[in-house]
Amino acid sequence: MSLFSDIEQDKIAQAISDAEKATSGELRIAIDKHCEGDPYEKAIEYFTKLDMDKTSLRNGVLIYLAHSDHKFAIIGDSGINKVVPADFWETTKIAMTAHFAKGNLADGIIAGVALAGEKLALFFPPQKGDINELPNDIVYMDKPENK
Repeated sequence: MSLFSDIEQDKIAQAISDAEKATSGELRIAIDKHCEGDPYEKAIEYFTKLDMDKTSLRNGVLIYLAHSDHKFAIIGDSGINKVVPADFWETTKIAMTAHFAKGNLADGIIAGVALAGEKLALFFPPQKGDINELPNDIVYMDKPENK
């Protein structure tokens, strides 16, 4: 059984699509069951593995969740990090944590995506001719094909 129901997965993919309409940024969700060590380091590893560092404006964002270990991280590419304050993702993390604490993982991801999109739009508004550079589906990193 998947972590999220088909309906939840569709809602998450739709949240990504909606968020990306307001920004030229690209958002992805990567899920693991377990994360040994620092989730930020694992997110960096997956960011590269998913080719998120290859967007034209270097403005990809990865939300990484290791659900069984109750760990997550949000990271942005170098184009984002050059222009945003150091605490840029803190309010997004707080909103997500509130949902996660109640056991609402899908709602936490959706809230994180929506807030990330809003925040990105301030620095990376939509561009004329903008295309969706990365898929909007959830990537389950612990599946054999993604290892």
